[in-house]
Amino acid sequence: MTFMRKRKAVSPVIATVILVAVAITVAVGVSYWMGGISSQYTQFEKVEIQTGYATYDSTNTIWTVTMVVKNSGSADANVNMVFLNDVPCATLNYGVTAATTPVGEWGCDFASTGVVLQAGQSDTIEIFVDNPPSAVTSLANLSAGTTINVKLHSAGGMDYIKLIKLP
Repeated sequence: MTFMRKRKAVSPVIATVILVAVAITVAVGVSYWMGGISSQYTQFEKVEIQTGYATYDSTNTIWTVTMVVKNSGSADANVNMVFLNDVPCATLNYGVTAATTPVGEWGCDFASTGVVLQAGQSDTIEIFVDNPPSAVTSLANLSAGTTINVKLHSAGGMDYIKLIKLP
């Protein structure tokens, strides 16, 4: 029994140094882990409608609404729907130029999968308004000087609105 009483444990100073070193190591590890998680959840999409205007083709009696959009956020944005006066537009996917304006149609010119905008990227979206279905009363009486509400909807659930006056 006397042998055990003479034996001493680790000194309190060394025990304190070991505890502080373990605490600092754990704190550094947690900060790196939290930094990695926070960067995943802080990305966002922000689509800006830089310009929006309408032109009228009197030969084909069709309005072409042209909008230049830019994703100024840090995540990719997918504009997958366009609404005119809260009515969804059809996706025509013509790859349209001025020479191939779709007469007798109304809708937007991108594919049904939408327009994907990388962070910092700009693109042009064209919407054609001509002979909307008679059931669409909010678009039935469009004429020069009428203001239409154009809403772009993204796959992330965000809406971007622009009011455009028809010439």
